[in-house]
Amino acid sequence: MVIPKKIDLHMHTRVSDGTDTPEEILLRVKDAGIGLFAVTDHDAVKGCRIVLDILKPEDPQFITGAEFSCKDEYGKYHILGYGYEPQSEGVQRIVDLGHSYRMNKVRARVDFVEKEFGFVFSQEDKDALFALDNPGKPHIGNLMVKYGYVKTKEEAILDYINKIHFKSEYVRPEEAIEGILASGGIPVLAHPSYGSGDQLIIGEEMEERVSRLMGFGLQGLEAFYSGFPKRLTESLLTLAEKNGLYVTAGSDYHGKNKLIELGDTNLEDAEQGPAGMKRFFEKVRRYNSERRT
Repeated sequence: MVIPKKIDLHMHTRVSDGTDTPEEILLRVKDAGIGLFAVTDHDAVKGCRIVLDILKPEDPQFITGAEFSCKDEYGKYHILGYGYEPQSEGVQRIVDLGHSYRMNKVRARVDFVEKEFGFVFSQEDKDALFALDNPGKPHIGNLMVKYGYVKTKEEAILDYINKIHFKSEYVRPEEAIEGILASGGIPVLAHPSYGSGDQLIIGEEMEERVSRLMGFGLQGLEAFYSGFPKRLTESLLTLAEKNGLYVTAGSDYHGKNKLIELGDTNLEDAEQGPAGMKRFFEKVRRYNSERRT
């Protein structure tokens, strides 16, 4: 694998809560000059399969990805999976589990805003919502904006949709990590310091969280991220090196659903990346080479 200067290993398509199709994502990746990318839709691999089908030898380097929303008694986590075999049973099992939880929650949220706040939607719009590959809070929020119940999607989520809470209905982190590993993939903790809502996880709490997840098989940290200040990235790099973990970089691009630019990872040059990132590139090199032959 030729290590490019610009990479982005965290982006979402319309398969989950992004606004670009996988085809559009590929075009935008090329326009942005990104040399290596991964599509990481929430609880889904469909976007990756589409990219693999349309990718040409001259296109940027690509590795499969997914982002699994997880929760246990210690908190919430987003676990990224990279370089897995997209047809494998391990990842598909977690995708199916996460999708079933997601559909249960989206139906419960629609019922909640209708009963608690009188926000009623037509059956046609609800059917269209439930027919999406992976509907979530942004989709409900956009529907509330369409009906004039709120002015913005963010207002809908913060002031109304987030008022309902779920104690279970989540994939556990060990389940996601196990599924990724069983499919030959690399499990990485996404935006490690960002927990639930405005929660900031640092210091001993972060070390304990990472140690616990390593016990399940976690192999990397997303130390470079669009929302991270330099000081936070440096602390995560130190933690990754201390524990021999891989390092990745991602923007968390969602198209028009978030004010984040594609390729905005806070990593200036992947060729000069830390040792943990170089080990990550070496780990996925064989996968990438085999895909292109």
